[in-house]
Amino acid sequence: MTPHFELEKAAGGMVAGIDEAGRGPLAGPVVAAAVVLGEGHIPAGIDDSKKLTARRRAALFEALFEHARSGTVQIGVGQASVAEIGALNILGASLLAMRRAVCALDRLPDFALVDGNRMPDLPCPARTVVKGDATSLSIAAASIIAKVTRDRIMTRLARDFPAYGWEKNAGYGTRQHREALSLVGPSPHHRKGFKLFDESKRQQLSLNT
Repeated sequence: MTPHFELEKAAGGMVAGIDEAGRGPLAGPVVAAAVVLGEGHIPAGIDDSKKLTARRRAALFEALFEHARSGTVQIGVGQASVAEIGALNILGASLLAMRRAVCALDRLPDFALVDGNRMPDLPCPARTVVKGDATSLSIAAASIIAKVTRDRIMTRLARDFPAYGWEKNAGYGTRQHREALSLVGPSPHHRKGFKLFDESKRQQLSLNT
């Protein structure tokens, strides 16, 4: 399935697509984006961020922001911190990040299309769209902005916490990441709600080193 602009046309007016990145990782914030595309000013090749290579995502990220600078696209980005994820749970934090992304737009949209089946508390009318990043061009664009923004955040954090390999795994629970957790324990950027590592294993590793 290729994303299209039919849902935006049907809604009418200024329509924002909303998506998030980072619900599954063990570390780092959850990031959401809201994107308003101008028909006739849509960068070619926009698709669900998961279907794109990192290089293609980065190119489309830059293209979308170039259009934003010319005023033909609007982009809003919001995030929820590790502390907010701990306080609200990951779903609640994701919905909060989505609201912040919409509020970060230059002006509020007339309508919003939200990826998934849970509705955030938005300051505009909206509908949810299951698998929206594969259906709506605006949601697909938001998925690219959210994914690249979050990956870059994790790459910056990796400079101060190099053991976990965040520049490669973006905080997801890869083998390298989990082994680092067993060796050195969690950082301040790890989400406290996950069972991050086996404490007994870590103690044994400490005795053997």
